[in-house]
Amino acid sequence: MARGIIYAIISACAFGLLPVFGKIGYAHGMDTFEILQYRFVFGFLMLAGYFAVTNPSLFRISRKSLIKAAALGFIAYPMQSTGYIGAVKYIPASTTALIIYGYPALVTILSALIFKERITRSLTTSLVLIFAGCALVFFDAFQHEADIRGIAYAISCMLGITVNMLLAQVLLKGENPLAVTLYVLFFAGAFFSCIAGVPTHFFELDRTGVILALSLGLVPTVFAIVFMYLAIDTVGGTYTSIFSCVEPITTVFCAWLLLGEPLVAWQIFGAALILTGIVWPNLKFIRMALAEAHPA
Repeated sequence: MARGIIYAIISACAFGLLPVFGKIGYAHGMDTFEILQYRFVFGFLMLAGYFAVTNPSLFRISRKSLIKAAALGFIAYPMQSTGYIGAVKYIPASTTALIIYGYPALVTILSALIFKERITRSLTTSLVLIFAGCALVFFDAFQHEADIRGIAYAISCMLGITVNMLLAQVLLKGENPLAVTLYVLFFAGAFFSCIAGVPTHFFELDRTGVILALSLGLVPTVFAIVFMYLAIDTVGGTYTSIFSCVEPITTVFCAWLLLGEPLVAWQIFGAALILTGIVWPNLKFIRMALAEAHPA
C-alpha cells in the first residue's frame, strides 16, 4: 500500500501545478485549447521518447487496450482538462482547485453504488468534512462575486475527474498502466489538435513560452497521469483520490507564491476541512503505509 500512496502523492503534486501553469499561459497570450494542446501533445512526445529509450515494448498494445485508451483520451480527459483550464481563466487558481477537490467524495459515493464498495464510518466522516469544506469554498467564491463561468467550468472538471477515476478503475484491470497512459495522451493530444489546429504557434513563442509549453507536457501531464494510473492500479480509485490530499495544498501555496493570489480566511478554513476530511479518518492507512515503508 505504501507504494500506491507515494504514487498518489506525486501525482497530486504534479496535478496541483496545472491551474498555476494555466494562469501563466493565459498571461502569456495563450488560449484555452492552445494550453491543452501543448499539454497533451508534448506529454505524448516526451513519454514516447522515454519509452523508446528505456522500454520500446510499451508501444505494443492490443486493439482492446487501444479502445480503452481512446475512451479515456477522447472523453474523460477533454471534459476534465477543459473544465480545469477554462475555470482558471475566470476565477483564482486556488478557488478552482478547492472546488474541484469535491471529487474524492463523488468517487467514493459512486464507487459504493457501482462497485458495491462498503462505505465505512471513517469514509462517511470523510465525506461530511469534504462537503463542508467545499461548501465554504463555494460560499467564499460567491461572496466575492466570482465569475459564474469559472465556477461552472470547475464543477464540470470535478465531474470529469470523477468519470476518469471510475472509468480507469474498470478499464485498467489487467492492463499495463504505463502503456495505456501513452495512448491516452496520444488520443487527448489528437482531440485538442483537431480543435486548435497544428501547433505552429509553438515556434513563435519566446523562451519563457517554450519552457511553459514543455513544462505543461512534463509535470501536470506525464508525471501526474503516469503516477495516478500507477496508484489506481496499486490501491484503487477510492484510496488514490483520498491520498491525493496534497493537490489543493500545492495549488493554493503555488498560486500565492507565484501568482500573488490572496489567501482568505474562508478559503483557508474550507481547505482545512477538506484536508481533515481526507487525512484524519484515514490515519490508520497512513500508519500502515509508514510501517510498510519502514518495517521494524
